[in-house]
Order: sequence, then C-alpha cells, then structure tokens
Amino acid sequence: MESFQLLASPWWVNLGYLIPVASYLLCRKFGLSISRQTLLFTALFGIAFGINEAIVVLYLRAATGLLPGFEHQLIGATGTLTLYEQMQLLNAMPATIIATEMIREAATLVILISLSLAVARRISERWALFLWMFAFWDIFYYVGLWLITRWPPSLVTWDVLFLIPQPWVSQVWFPVLVSTLCIAAVAFARTSKMPV
Repeated sequence: MESFQLLASPWWVNLGYLIPVASYLLCRKFGLSISRQTLLFTALFGIAFGINEAIVVLYLRAATGLLPGFEHQLIGATGTLTLYEQMQLLNAMPATIIATEMIREAATLVILISLSLAVARRISERWALFLWMFAFWDIFYYVGLWLITRWPPSLVTWDVLFLIPQPWVSQVWFPVLVSTLCIAAVAFARTSKMPV
C-alpha cells in the first residue's frame, strides 16, 4: 500500500486547499441566494455528469490499453499503477490521445461554467454553483470508477487529475477532500432565508 502524501504536483495544485475557504468568505461577504431546489438539481447534474465522465474515461483507458483485464471483466479490471508508471504511460501516449483528453477536460469545464451562467445571475452565485457542481462531479467521478472497476483501491492511490496546462498529480484523497470542502463552503455560505 502506498503511503500518505500531503502535497500534490505541480506545487500550485496545492493552492486548491484555498479555494473552498476563499469561496466561503467571498460568498458570505457578497451573499449567496441560491434555493435548495437549485442546489439539489445542480448536485444531481454533477453526480450524473461525474458517473458519465467515469464511463468515458473507462472507454478511453480500454481503447488505449490502459485497462488491464478489460477483456474479461470490469470489476477489478484496473490494476493500481504507481505514479511513475502512470507518468511513463502518459508520456508514451500518442499526441492525439493526449489532445483528445485535454479537449474532454476543457469541454467538461465549459459545460459546468455554462450551466452555472445559465442558472444564476450574480457572479458570486455563478461561482458557487460552478464549485458546487464541479465538486459533486469530481467526487462521483471516483465513485463511478470504483463502482465499475473497484479503482481506486484506496484514497492514497495516485492519480493524474488533470492535463491542462500540464499534468496535475496527487493521491485521490486530495481532490475528494477539496471537493468535499467546496460543497461545505457553498452549503454554509448560502443565505438561510432562501425559499425552497
């Protein structure tokens, strides 16, 4: 089993710890009038989108040969690769696959941003809804992967989180913690006098 690592790479990815705190403080300062119904529907969107994203990633891994055992089964099909092995495979991938993955990542952000712009009027509420949906998407991406393949086997498993503008790597607990804190920040910053 891998040992716990506090920091992600590159160094600036660790600034993700500040996002929920800064967002909470800004949303409390400027107010956050989002109904429970809007939070519920956008959370459901984030959950469904995260599971859908997990399925797409599984197809990409199968297509590129990064899903050992896929031919026989899905449960337990993905072995745990070390960070070094993941980076070696990433570096060996054809440029078209890397470009496809980066386009998928950018499209994910555009979808989440577009929905937050369509649903909310004020910038603080748009930001809060983007964080809210991104956090649910991120958590349920890992839930979806685990339900289908039993990967990641633990929260200290290394993962390549994002490729834009360069690979972000950390153990799985890092994005799950940041996402959980983002959900809490939005939930607690929300004005309690809002209608359902």
